[in-house]
Amino acid sequence: MLTNLVIKNVVLIEALSIDFESGFSALTGETGAGKSILLDSLGLALGARSDAGLVRKGQDKAQVTATFEITDKNHDLFGLLDEAEITIDRGEDIVLRRQIGADGRSKAFINDQPVSAGLLRQVGDTLIEIHGQFDTHGLLDAKTHRAMLDEYAGIDAAHLAGLWDAARMAAKALAKAQENIESARANESYLRQAIEDLDGLAPQVGEEEKLGTLRDRLMKRDQVIEGLNAADQGLGEAENVIGSIWRALDKIGGEVAPLLEALDRANAELQEAGVQLRTIHSDFEDNEYSLEEIDDRLYALRGQARKHGCEVDDLPRLREELAEQLNNIEEQDDILAGLMKNVERTKVAFVAQAETVRAARVKAATKMDALIAKELPPLKLEKAQFVTSVAALEESDWGAHGIDRVQFLVSTNPGREPDALNKIASGGELARFTLALKVVLAEIGMAATLIFDEVDTGIGGSTAAAVGDRLARLAVAKQILVVTHSPQVAARAGHHFIVTKSGTDDVKTDIVSLQALDMRREEVARMLAGAEITAEARAAADKLLERA
Repeated sequence: MLTNLVIKNVVLIEALSIDFESGFSALTGETGAGKSILLDSLGLALGARSDAGLVRKGQDKAQVTATFEITDKNHDLFGLLDEAEITIDRGEDIVLRRQIGADGRSKAFINDQPVSAGLLRQVGDTLIEIHGQFDTHGLLDAKTHRAMLDEYAGIDAAHLAGLWDAARMAAKALAKAQENIESARANESYLRQAIEDLDGLAPQVGEEEKLGTLRDRLMKRDQVIEGLNAADQGLGEAENVIGSIWRALDKIGGEVAPLLEALDRANAELQEAGVQLRTIHSDFEDNEYSLEEIDDRLYALRGQARKHGCEVDDLPRLREELAEQLNNIEEQDDILAGLMKNVERTKVAFVAQAETVRAARVKAATKMDALIAKELPPLKLEKAQFVTSVAALEESDWGAHGIDRVQFLVSTNPGREPDALNKIASGGELARFTLALKVVLAEIGMAATLIFDEVDTGIGGSTAAAVGDRLARLAVAKQILVVTHSPQVAARAGHHFIVTKSGTDDVKTDIVSLQALDMRREEVARMLAGAEITAEARAAADKLLERA
């Protein structure tokens, strides 16, 4: 609930700090005293659109701070803050702060952490509901009707939304399969030829790297063989030279015998070297691959990779993907039949749950309408009718929330068909319809604070008293703040604040908590009598306060 509101330099308000209590609080004051400024200020803290015109004349900025006590640790606002990565201790108060400069620029904070105005507004919406006779949201926004009815009926929409997601995913899978099959069918001849080419080539993962390594070795082999051939030729020439030397020395005779032995040993070594050289040469010549074969293989692999726009190592995987596409064509009937069956199964499950939800909505709507009907006569709406319409949607409009359109309709005169509220109800009537609905829905809704701005406009006497009674009943479950000109409503409140205006050149708005009973009597009497408070007005005020 709202525990404190601090306003600085907003139009007529110089500095103001207001502490609020639980239950029913009334804010009263003469016309023009600044009650609307108070609500505009609170709206700023809740993320409403800023306006430089709200900054008090002569000041460089305005600031509003609203403090809330949160007892529910699972409150929706914590999910919003977690999503925005705003760290808040779930046991501390929530402080919303807004600054507006004279240049129109604004800053927003939650517990002194800077946030966007949009996040401030989202968080504010979970904390306070503001209802006025010129409401542009709330009951006038048909998008909220289903959520209110579902919460009243205790409907868990998560299961229905899950079934809707499953049905939607199944339909998407079927559509994607149909698209793929159609595309594959148009390319069937291409697929068959591509698979045939790849099967003939039989590429292997890592083959390009292996062939490159082998190619480097083979290029080195040619250099080795060339060297071996040159060496073999040199050995032959060396053997001839040694042979010539040996023959020349052999003619000399015994003096050169040791030389001849040395030449014989040298010749034997040369012959042994020749044997080893030819063995090495034979090994290189007998290699399984030729450089030409490797180049041809690499050219073919890289050509296929360019054709399909992929890496050589991706060709085996590509072949499997192409084969799967071709297989889909060949087995399309079975594939589509399975997907269609899944679409039907998930749709049936969704519709079954949606119909269960519809039955719960209709049952809750009947009960809610009956309870609201009992609230209308005392609110001077005895001829009015409130109807919660639960109508079937076209299948194309189905969604995560089901197959129904929920809408609150009213009729203010007998014989007239119920229609949308904005087409039928006046501002004052709308405010009282809202009050009747809120009384019935008192226990639901995340917002712990409800503000009613002049909900009693255009009524008085017993009707105003009925409004006050219902606000008091609503205050059992919620914190209620009411801006009112009705003494019957103000007297019914548990807490009473008066908004005053003072000064001539430097006009200021202030707010005072009326703690003493005689102070409350004077204000209620003023509301009854006007500027001149009479003894009769004070007596009437006493009766209203005693009755309350």
